[in-house]
Amino acid sequence: MSGKFSRDNIVFQWVWWYFKEVPQAILRGWKNILAFNLNYFSLPLLLKTLFSYWRQYRWYYPRGFDIAKYAEVSFSNLISRVLGAVIRIFILFLGIAAETIIFVAGAIVLIVWLIMPLLIVFGLWQGLRLSFK
Repeated sequence: MSGKFSRDNIVFQWVWWYFKEVPQAILRGWKNILAFNLNYFSLPLLLKTLFSYWRQYRWYYPRGFDIAKYAEVSFSNLISRVLGAVIRIFILFLGIAAETIIFVAGAIVLIVWLIMPLLIVFGLWQGLRLSFK
């Protein structure tokens, strides 16, 4: 450290901790929670398998030639894929909404942490001003 401040100065240590170390810890925690949510809802996997069969429920085509059976199997497989896509889209929206809420909440926590000293000083000043009125 060069300049007027030394590491032994308690005010400097507090400022360093409050504005350097804790915001870094908040950002690390925020990043971890965002990554956990991404994994919890499996958003990349849901996008990759969007039109896969729902729960791997699929029907296989018969060996012989039966047009009614082919139509039935095709329709059943189509229903399974549509059902899978609808449920995966719903879970995707739910995961994206949770990710957005976590992002906004993390930004609010970080901003409130950084402006808290100003709010405390302002609150003390307002209290003293009202006390002596």
